[in-house]
Amino acid sequence: MKNNEVIEHIVHWLKSYAKESGMKGFVIGVSGGIDSALTSTLCAKTGYPTLCLEMPIKQQKNQIDRAQNHIDWLQENYPNVSGKSIDLNDVFSSFSAVTSQEDTSEEAMLSLANSRSRLRMVTLYYFAARHRYLVAGTGNKVEDFGVGFYTKYGDGGVDLSPIADLMKTQVRSLATTIGVHSDILQAPPTDGLWDDDRNDEDQLGATYEELEWAMQQHSEGKSVDDFVGKDAQILSVFLRHHNANKHKMNPIPVCEIPKPLLQD
Repeated sequence: MKNNEVIEHIVHWLKSYAKESGMKGFVIGVSGGIDSALTSTLCAKTGYPTLCLEMPIKQQKNQIDRAQNHIDWLQENYPNVSGKSIDLNDVFSSFSAVTSQEDTSEEAMLSLANSRSRLRMVTLYYFAARHRYLVAGTGNKVEDFGVGFYTKYGDGGVDLSPIADLMKTQVRSLATTIGVHSDILQAPPTDGLWDDDRNDEDQLGATYEELEWAMQQHSEGKSVDDFVGKDAQILSVFLRHHNANKHKMNPIPVCEIPKPLLQD
């Protein structure tokens, strides 16, 4: 991959989109992970005002530190970047108190985890509307179009997706080229939706490299029966997530009314 050319292409695309939409800049949620680090840096390189929000909700301290250090680094290198820390802990605690009602089931815990992402989306759009900014998504290709590893109307609720045509390994490569700090490059990928230290690969049951391989096999029409051993297992894991999350990746179904029924 021609990293510098890809970076220039994305930056040009972001600038063109902002100009054509009549919007004034970008707002990005910075989590301390590599996807948001790359996305925020690409937005910063456009020269447009770029607001980076760090939105902790019972976050691990190392995640908070990485996010804040990245925002500080951006502000030191790009005068168009500003940063804010919006503490959503009290908001989330209040929401949890009126909804979960001591329900500790797996479904309730997952619902609350996804609610964190949706609260952050609401926050991003508050600032986007206030400043006429675009919400820049941070999803990569295997998450957005392979396994659907994002929250519907949470981190999936964005205005544009600068890195959604890049695999995770390509994201890492670009992030290295663009100068993202090594602590972010080396950190286990995590969605930051849980109180513990579980990461993305713990939840998915496979590494991103394995899922990228499986996504390629699926695109070529291969099935689990075409493989044996670990390869078959990995493709099975990919297909389980892919099929379960089609409701996120496919357009919202619309009930089309037969025309005769609409006639008086």
